[in-house]
Amino acid sequence: MALPVAQLDPRPLIRDLLDSYRTMEMPLDRYLKLYLLPMVLMAVMLAVIAVAAPDLPAWLRGLIAALGGFLPLAVLVMPKAKRDSQRRQIRQRFHLFLTHLTVLSMTNIDRVEIFRTLADTDEYLAIAEEMGHIVALVDTWNQSLDDACRMRAKKVPSPLLSDFLERLAYSIGAGQQISDFLIEEQDTMIQNFATRYESDLAKLDVMKELFMSMMMAVSFLLSFAIILPVLTGINPMMPVMGVVGMFLLTEAGFLYGIHASSPSDPLWFDSERRLPRDRRILIVTSAAVVSSLLIMLILGVGVFFEIGTVTEIPLSILMAMPTTPFLIPGYIMGKQESRVRDRDKEFVSFIRALGAVETVKQTSTANVLASLRRKDFGNLTQNIDNLYKRLNMRIDTTRSWRLFADETGSYLIQKFGDMYVFGRRLGGDPKALGNVISGNMNEVMTLREKRQQSTKTIVGVLYGLTAALVFAFFVSMEVVEMLLDITGDMDMLDEMGMQLLYTEGYDVLQIRYMLLIVVLLNALFASIMIRVTDRGHFLNSLTHFTLLTWLGGLTAWVTAKVTTGAITV
Repeated sequence: MALPVAQLDPRPLIRDLLDSYRTMEMPLDRYLKLYLLPMVLMAVMLAVIAVAAPDLPAWLRGLIAALGGFLPLAVLVMPKAKRDSQRRQIRQRFHLFLTHLTVLSMTNIDRVEIFRTLADTDEYLAIAEEMGHIVALVDTWNQSLDDACRMRAKKVPSPLLSDFLERLAYSIGAGQQISDFLIEEQDTMIQNFATRYESDLAKLDVMKELFMSMMMAVSFLLSFAIILPVLTGINPMMPVMGVVGMFLLTEAGFLYGIHASSPSDPLWFDSERRLPRDRRILIVTSAAVVSSLLIMLILGVGVFFEIGTVTEIPLSILMAMPTTPFLIPGYIMGKQESRVRDRDKEFVSFIRALGAVETVKQTSTANVLASLRRKDFGNLTQNIDNLYKRLNMRIDTTRSWRLFADETGSYLIQKFGDMYVFGRRLGGDPKALGNVISGNMNEVMTLREKRQQSTKTIVGVLYGLTAALVFAFFVSMEVVEMLLDITGDMDMLDEMGMQLLYTEGYDVLQIRYMLLIVVLLNALFASIMIRVTDRGHFLNSLTHFTLLTWLGGLTAWVTAKVTTGAITV
């Protein structure tokens, strides 16, 4: 069945590429002279080298020629790649930006200062750059704010931000207050954010299905590559190494795809301040690394000197044993992450209650916390008590809230807490601020629950796939080893004088080592996939790395035992 014409139409891609040239900060002719022309000259030089050097291997000359063709192409698509990167940055941070903009609009500062404040927030990346352009148009070119927003709306790389700036410019031009417009936008913004978040989660499901299909196909190829040399007589290392390389490249490609598809919603706040929690984690992780190296040293000495107890341990189990100490820091970090998630949930009700009580009592945050700290906010209770103590000691308010965010370890608490403090300091209504922040954060928490479900599904798939892949690899290995044993003392020539099986040069131990390295790297890639899916702490992946390594090692050992027993029977 033929594909619809719309799916084969290259015009949208070409139009997007031309738009990227049109919106570049550098003039097009200057870009072509500075970047494209040198790459074209280099491509010509490489082509001459490839043609004029016949002594070079054919594959090397082909690689040089391909590199020469790639360089100009990379320069041509670079503006589009940069534009796509900016569009992704805007999409990922738009909900935080709009919440921050709403909070600032509810204060007593000038509306241009609102955009100047956002332009100074480096964490917004491409959005901060666009806010800087708007401020520059107002300050340098004496444009009105609505005209500046309208002008930038035509050049921003993201349709999401472009549409928002158009509507904002119309509202400002009509005389509507920015705060009124943004409060009305909250429901639409939350719905759009939820739709994009769920769309990214749906992409993760698609990536999971593709990953399963590709891994099963590559595992079949690797099993075939292990058996093929016995039947054809080719060098066994060539097909095995080729398929192993394909296997690892496939996993690396899907790792990048999952990273690009997964919503950018980090759990942890990376503080510059060293906390007691961080020191404990560092000590435990360092002890785990030292213990792992010590186990490797002991096992290595035992294998080298052929100590009986060590040599009796299966090779796949020896591979997994040094990873065992990493369970401890992984378990501790997992408990810490669980506490951070609980604090995020409790912060929603805490910030709403704080804003409401501050509005009713018309008093300072410290006085309100004197009563709120006695309430049960779960894992957040101790942090609230520490915040009250700092504020009561007249420590700088901004610094006190930053220390509060550091202790919680939460990215969302740090972002929304800073918004609340900044809004209060500039005269914003506490109740309105608390409602806006709590409403948006509550939606994020709801979406995170869906993300957790997707993560659990991917974890189950990766563990099941690991066991299936290792089983397929080592069943093939055991079959080959059986054939080598059978044919060791037999003349495998048929009546026509043709050899049936080729066992010369087949190094079983070398292939087995390579398969164990594949098991180890598969555990590494799979644990990182889990980490980028849930955006948790890197150390939390150590638990999955250790368990996946042990799963692969035990599966290999059990497969060898079962296969050997079935064959001998």
